[in-house]
Amino acid sequence: MGLVERPIRVLFVCLGNICRSPLAEGLFRKLIREGGLEAQFEVDSAGTGAWHAGEPMDPRARRVLEEKGAYFPHVARQLTREDVVRFDHLLVMDRENLREVLRRFPEARGKVRLVLEPLGGGEVPDPYYGDLHDCREVALLLEEALKRHLEAWVGPS
Repeated sequence: MGLVERPIRVLFVCLGNICRSPLAEGLFRKLIREGGLEAQFEVDSAGTGAWHAGEPMDPRARRVLEEKGAYFPHVARQLTREDVVRFDHLLVMDRENLREVLRRFPEARGKVRLVLEPLGGGEVPDPYYGDLHDCREVALLLEEALKRHLEAWVGPS
């Protein structure tokens, strides 16, 4: 497989950028690291809202990423128009995220879709009001979808 001229830019989006999207980002970073594909991707995450901007990820999400060897330093931030222009793929966690991205940034049409699309669609449940078990369940769901996205972009490993 040849090297790509510029990285594939992937942005994970949820509501506050402290639970689901950092989980997806960390798990995807681990997948590309294990596959030796880091140079072929640029990965980040953001939230549709600014409630948690400047904060670290939720401690439960951090713990799950640590357990999986996928932790990375993270500071929550809000999605910007620059993100929509820069990133090739905006993978959102639920239909509300999808509606909000398209409402604020109509130019995202064609770039934004549900992260669970490779698994037939559906929504990633928000573990914010749940417990550590809920975060672990979300991670399992995301891992399977992220593997399928990666295969679609670079082929089977």
